[in-house]
Amino acid sequence: MSIFMRSTRAGGVRHALLAVLAVVCAVLVPLGSASASSGRAAADATHTFRVLVGNESPHMALSGMRFLPREVWVDVGDQVRWVANSAEIHTVTFYDGGKPQSTIPVFNPGDSFMNSRHGGHTVLPGKDLNSGIMTTVHTGGDAGPLPPVPLYQHYTVKFVHQGTYTYYCLVHGVMMSGVVHVQSARARYPFSQADYNRQAAGQAQAVIIDAKAMLRKLQRSSSNHLVWTGSNDTQGMVMRFIHRRIHVKVGDTVTFSNARSMGEPHTVTFGAEPQGPAIEQYTPQASYDGGDLSSFIPPGQTFKVTFTKAGTYHYICALHDYMGMVGTVVVE
Repeated sequence: MSIFMRSTRAGGVRHALLAVLAVVCAVLVPLGSASASSGRAAADATHTFRVLVGNESPHMALSGMRFLPREVWVDVGDQVRWVANSAEIHTVTFYDGGKPQSTIPVFNPGDSFMNSRHGGHTVLPGKDLNSGIMTTVHTGGDAGPLPPVPLYQHYTVKFVHQGTYTYYCLVHGVMMSGVVHVQSARARYPFSQADYNRQAAGQAQAVIIDAKAMLRKLQRSSSNHLVWTGSNDTQGMVMRFIHRRIHVKVGDTVTFSNARSMGEPHTVTFGAEPQGPAIEQYTPQASYDGGDLSSFIPPGQTFKVTFTKAGTYHYICALHDYMGMVGTVVVE
């Protein structure tokens, strides 16, 4: 083949390549314009930020009273989606359009406002909103002594006015609160969802570390005659009887103590669970030889039981047995 023929063929290839590049450029220019346009549209679009409701360790022995993260920043028109993250029940509740509260009512499972979804999905001045009962347990499952109400795994609320909005968990009171800061529309976000996810993970880890420290203290101070009915502080909870299996003699008295709790009640229930308001009946002391016996134990209180008959007796916390809060007394 002559040099002239090789050169001509090479030139043809170059022309073909240039033609292909011209076509590609013609296609990419409008695509680039569309991409820039969609980028501006994304900047103008509203966003939904996610907040986790509670957290727990494997087997649910340790649980958290935290919204994760506790604070988020959104723009006017944005939404926040709360997602249940523990079997322990919680609520997301705004009073008076999100105004801070010094106190909130004690949780009543039979109160229709507290146990049901209420107020819609938009935060407005003077308006109360409630998510209903949020838990990873689905409707029909055991989530404590609740009436047959829906159980929710998520709750989404829209914010249409600038301001700072505080919300609470009705089950755990003012110590479990969160804040939503609402900026003007199209304001720059100080944190992304990825940032919030990292914050939530760090806060959840701190809660479990705190609860583990409480558990170790309970284990060191419990005995066959002193059973701790869990423990909690302002962020974490121990959801176990410590120790969960004890051995005593006929005539011995066992003290079930909720003295290490700041706000979480429990029950000690042998036999059938009381129904309705009866589950909240507190009895300071009793004798037991089998059968049905139950006492609600408010924070800071004790329930003393004298065992008068040999046997192996199983008991539960009627509020948290579905989380593994059960125990056994062997009377010899």
